Amino acid sequence: MSRISQAFAGHKAFIPFVTCGDPDLETTGRIVRAMEEAGADLIELGIPFSDPTAEGPVIQAANVRALSGGVTTDKIFEFVKDLRTDVKVPLVFMTYANVVFSYGTERFVKRCVEVGIDGIILPDVPFEEKEEFAPICRAHGIDFISLIAPTSEDRIAMIASEAEGFLYVVSSLGVTGTRSEIKTDISAIVEQVRKNAKVPCAVGFGISTPEQAARMAAVSDGAIVGSAIVRIIGDHGRDAATYVKDFVKTMTDALK
Repeated sequence: MSRISQAFAGHKAFIPFVTCGDPDLETTGRIVRAMEEAGADLIELGIPFSDPTAEGPVIQAANVRALSGGVTTDKIFEFVKDLRTDVKVPLVFMTYANVVFSYGTERFVKRCVEVGIDGIILPDVPFEEKEEFAPICRAHGIDFISLIAPTSEDRIAMIASEAEGFLYVVSSLGVTGTRSEIKTDISAIVEQVRKNAKVPCAVGFGISTPEQAARMAAVSDGAIVGSAIVRIIGDHGRDAATYVKDFVKTMTDALK
């Protein structure tokens, strides 16, 4: 059983996101360890990019802070290697096609294997273009994780049937960011996913409260939270780990 499937085994998974290097890699390390201690089942690590098209203002600002602090993809690989000396939960990179492409896809994926990354999410790569990345990931045993949006309608079955690792169900149209309410009929999307996918699915985009997380996890296999955590980091900077830990704990408790 892969580490990613273990994250969903027998319970609802809580998946937090953090931008690597915001405000610096040392702080990111403390935050990742704090999130694992608070019960996170899988952690998404954002590799910052100068033009993150799927992100709202909160995560965009985190990208700017990280890049202006001098973080690079190579430094992030070294950082993950260090994390893996004691962090056991699955780790998944979330970044953009250009980051992988400019590094060299084969070289990037090989480094992922070396440092202990379990999967990759590239939100700007549509299903129809995943062949540029997915076969290389598959050859090296890295899950190329697909996204399903509320607009995917007639493509849901196709995307779900080829899904690896887990499926990222996007709860709302637009960019990442917290939302006061999520109006999409998630259960209808998940129902279609379950008919066609062999992997679990988790819902993300817009979840900011334990109640929302519990509601989304009730109809799927887990909840993904990014902006709400990144906002805490933006507010507390190098002291954020304790605050993030408390927040993640409220989320993991809500999912139990």
